[in-house]
Amino acid sequence: MPSQTALVLFSGGQDSATCLAWALARYERVETIGFDYGQRHIVELTVRPAVLQKTREMSADWNARLREDHMIDLSVLGEISDTALTSNVAIAMQANGLPNTFVPGRNLLFLTIAATVAYRRGLNVLVGGMCETDYSGYPDCRDETMKAMEKALQLGMATPMAIATPLMWIDKAATWKLAEDLGGAALVEMIRTETHTCYLGERGALHEWGHGCGHCPACQLRARGYAQYRGAVNPEGITGTSQEPGG
Repeated sequence: MPSQTALVLFSGGQDSATCLAWALARYERVETIGFDYGQRHIVELTVRPAVLQKTREMSADWNARLREDHMIDLSVLGEISDTALTSNVAIAMQANGLPNTFVPGRNLLFLTIAATVAYRRGLNVLVGGMCETDYSGYPDCRDETMKAMEKALQLGMATPMAIATPLMWIDKAATWKLAEDLGGAALVEMIRTETHTCYLGERGALHEWGHGCGHCPACQLRARGYAQYRGAVNPEGITGTSQEPGG
C-alpha cells in the first residue's frame, strides 16, 4: 500500500511547485520544507509563501491536505561552497565537466535534513524535483544517486523512507504539461507568474514564460520548455542552448 504522507522539497521554483501539486494529488497529508543556503537567487525564498498560499487556493482538497511548512537555515553550505549559485561570479564550465552552478553535496544534504524532519513528523515519502532529462549533469540529480540515497536513509534511520522524483524522466515542456494535468490552466498560470527559477535572482518584467533575466541557463531552459509546451518555435528573447538542475 502506498504511503499516505509526504514531505516536499519546496524551493519556490517551477519544478518544486509542480512536485507539490503532484504530491497533493496523491497523499493525504503533505508538508513542505525549504532551505536557506546562501543562494544567490534568494528571491526564491521570498516568493515561497505566496506560491504555497495560491496552491492552497487551487482546491479545497489541496488546502486540507497541505499542512506545515518548514524553513531550514543551511547557510553553512553557502559558506563552504565556492559556486556561481552562492557567489557573485560568472556562470561557466569547470575543468571537471560540470558547470560552476553545481553546489557539491547540496541535494544530499537537503535529503538528509528532510529525512530527519520527516522522521520526526511521521512522514515517509520525500518528494523532490531532481531530473535527468533537462539538467546540467549534476551528479546529485541522477536517478542512481536518488536510489542510493534512499537506501542509505532506510538503513541509517531503520525506517521505510522513500524518495519520489516525479520529474526524473520528463523534460521542461512535459513539466508544464504535468502542471496542466494536475491543476489545469490555473496552476500553469500560477507557476508562470509566481514561481522563481532565474539563477541571478532577477524578478523584473513578467515574460511569456515567467520572471527572470532571460539569459541564465535556468531562464533559457524554462522559456524553451514553455514555448515547446505552447507549441511555439522560438521562445521569447531566448537564444542558444542551456540546461539547469532538477530540483
